[in-house]
Amino acid sequence: MSMQRREFLLSSTAMAAGLAATSDIQGQTIPKPKRQAALKLSSQLRVIPGKSLDKKLATMKEWGFDAFELPRNIVGQEKMYEEAAAKSGLAMSAVCWGSHDGALVSEDPTRRKECMAAIKEVLASAGQLKSTGVIYVPAFNGQTKLRNIEIRKVLTDTFPALGEYAVSVGSRILFEPLNRKEAFFLRILADAASICRDIASPGVQMMGDFYHMAIEETSDMGAFISAGAYLHHVHLASRIRVLPGQDDRQFVDGFRGLKLIGFQEYCSFECGVKGDRSVEIPKSLAFLRRQWAEA
Repeated sequence: MSMQRREFLLSSTAMAAGLAATSDIQGQTIPKPKRQAALKLSSQLRVIPGKSLDKKLATMKEWGFDAFELPRNIVGQEKMYEEAAAKSGLAMSAVCWGSHDGALVSEDPTRRKECMAAIKEVLASAGQLKSTGVIYVPAFNGQTKLRNIEIRKVLTDTFPALGEYAVSVGSRILFEPLNRKEAFFLRILADAASICRDIASPGVQMMGDFYHMAIEETSDMGAFISAGAYLHHVHLASRIRVLPGQDDRQFVDGFRGLKLIGFQEYCSFECGVKGDRSVEIPKSLAFLRRQWAEA
């Protein structure tokens, strides 16, 4: 990262996250977060071996996970997840909801209205379950005919009210930037942060994904710094979208960024697995803890 870019990102962090500058590294002022960062590990359920929800969660607890990530179809199943979480002692992280076929940024007003009702339902369920929030992708490639500037306007016009609703039910929306192979709109964390800034609602925040970041970002640390206080969830995957530690992808730089912003939410597996899951997942957890300690 160039010195000029580093200076810009560090000053942006202080402004976005309200940090106080307290130390210098290589002549650059490093902001001190309001709170100390923590590595809290989660996973999507499909990654974990086991024939039942209870078995999966018991295994996750044994391996040292802190939480599990919820699937998109939680509406009507809140009691099942509440009881399973209580039994296992695990918390619930984000709901991986997706784009709803891009309906909220569709050129069709009827589809937008239907999607608004659907996202409100899942936000209410997420709030009931005390999850981190609902992961939302505006559109995958081919799901809308709107252009970038038009999609952004739909979001900034629509989401202040939706953010208020999310707050009222104890939840939040989490924008997810994707890579260019999957989405033409919203590909870097700084863009998601700028949309959150313009919407200006505590109910509209964002997340980052190490897999997509490896394709789109020039610096993991810089990307997380640019997200600042808007960042409330992280997906973990290697360069080829398998478990961290199963290829050459390193996480130290990104973890340094998370430490600089005082990140305390969940980092969650969203990836495939090469080999025996019962062997490889604990190895990956140990790898991530070593990378965090090194950051």
